Amino acid sequence: MTERDDISSDAGVVNTDALPPSRNSSENDPWPLARLSQNLKEYIARLGTVWVEGEIAQYNAKGTSLFLDLKDVAQEARISCHSWNPASLPRDLQVGDRVVAQLRPELWPKSGKLSMQIAAIRKVGLGDLLERLERLKQALIAEGLTSLERKQPLPFLPNRIGLITGEKSDAEKDVLQNVARRWPEAQFRVINTKVQGDSAAAEVIAAIKALDADTEVDVIIIARGGGAAMELLVFSDEALVRAAAAAKTPIISAIGHENDSPLLDLVADVRASTPTDAAKKVVPDVVEERHWIATALERILLRVGGYIQSQTDIISQLRMRPMLANPYAFIDDKSQDLDRELADLRDSIDLTLERAENDIHSKKQMLRSLSPQSTLDRGYSVVRDAAGHVLAEASKVKSGTALKIRLAKGEIEATSK
Repeated sequence: MTERDDISSDAGVVNTDALPPSRNSSENDPWPLARLSQNLKEYIARLGTVWVEGEIAQYNAKGTSLFLDLKDVAQEARISCHSWNPASLPRDLQVGDRVVAQLRPELWPKSGKLSMQIAAIRKVGLGDLLERLERLKQALIAEGLTSLERKQPLPFLPNRIGLITGEKSDAEKDVLQNVARRWPEAQFRVINTKVQGDSAAAEVIAAIKALDADTEVDVIIIARGGGAAMELLVFSDEALVRAAAAAKTPIISAIGHENDSPLLDLVADVRASTPTDAAKKVVPDVVEERHWIATALERILLRVGGYIQSQTDIISQLRMRPMLANPYAFIDDKSQDLDRELADLRDSIDLTLERAENDIHSKKQMLRSLSPQSTLDRGYSVVRDAAGHVLAEASKVKSGTALKIRLAKGEIEATSK
């Protein structure tokens, strides 16, 4: 198979080798072009009518003819339609309407152009759209994209604010003016996009990705003023909603008025009822902050002043105490107590020594009175034998025994008879 054998189309890739050869024409016997056109016209006519859904991209009524272009609501696809009897169709059709149409394909052999004849057409009711949005809403909830746990807190004071909104729109003015009024030093990176129509969703998605990739942007506001429900449908686009849910930067959704609630509100980190409300949420009010600072400073000064006064009173009371009035008085009192204790201790020691001395003297007198020397001093003597034994009985001393006689002073030797 070669590259020329593959034919790419929106419907896929067709392999020409798989197609059966034509039974009615050949290289040597080709069809006239008119025959091809006629055969295509007849083949397309056998398709009958088909019901399609799309959005009116172009509308042109001329006399008894109506020409309009329908485009796909999600992808890049567009087709021309016409009606030779516009009186049978709704008269309030206009560009931007979402419709369901019954079309009959038709090929013009002379030009080879394919057109769609309108057999019937009606606007898609709001109920139909709401039912589809409700199904998408439930799918987002089931995936957890709307859970509170995924919501990111807004920074107290963002370094730079990303703003996605229509160019020169009231929403842009409301956000810029109210933020400047609340915090004049706030900085913005504004990306203007379409906020309704064909390319609006793609432009908003690209803006979200660009701001989310900017490291200086701390928060993103997606803002649009009020509008009809159909005009706000772009902010319920599934691709846009999922892009917002995937952003790492906190997103504030400020679409429409208080009662408007596109699906973007569900996945955004913060929902603001209006663009002005978004400005109030994204930055603090400098006047209020200064008031709170002044109030806090006043409270701090009162607390500090009260604490200083209480400590001053405590110090004054302490200074009035005798000990602090004359710190040396305490030392003097203790010194006198110490002197008295020392004097008492000395007296006690002297008395103890005196008593001990008297006791020793008494015991010395007693010892002297009991001493053998005292007896000897009174004229008595001690007689011992040669072995040193004291002799107490004369009858036990044999004649001729050598004796030693101890006197008060000195000792003499003698022999018994």
